[in-house]
Amino acid sequence: MEVRPGRSATVRIVRDRVYGEVDLSASAAELNRLAGAVAGGEGLLRSTAGPGGEHLAGVEVTKGAGPGVRIRLDASRGILVISGDEAARAVLADNLRAMAAAGDGGHLHLDHFPGHPYLAEGSVPLVVNSPHGGMPAR
Repeated sequence: MEVRPGRSATVRIVRDRVYGEVDLSASAAELNRLAGAVAGGEGLLRSTAGPGGEHLAGVEVTKGAGPGVRIRLDASRGILVISGDEAARAVLADNLRAMAAAGDGGHLHLDHFPGHPYLAEGSVPLVVNSPHGGMPAR
């Protein structure tokens, strides 16, 4: 199943070679579409290129054996791949929905550490930005 961004929506996925992380920015609707694909274990969300940085073509979601969710780069296709078992994908999907619903801005850092509750070792660090940008107003 391919999940394409809406007409007025912009999905930006940029790889930072210096810090080794991927930065994802999208509208609330697009983050919710991505969350649905993550929960279902299938989907491809295409991105749009912008100025500067190393832009990726999109995010592909696949089912995996786990344990946990693995986030990796498929350099040959320029795609961020998210795969993992159903339980771990459900947690990630909930976190993506929460970021989409966060009305006060901010971002979500997804970085593996030993004992992480749902990210598998070897996952690429991912920053998911609030559709409202910046830091929370609290």
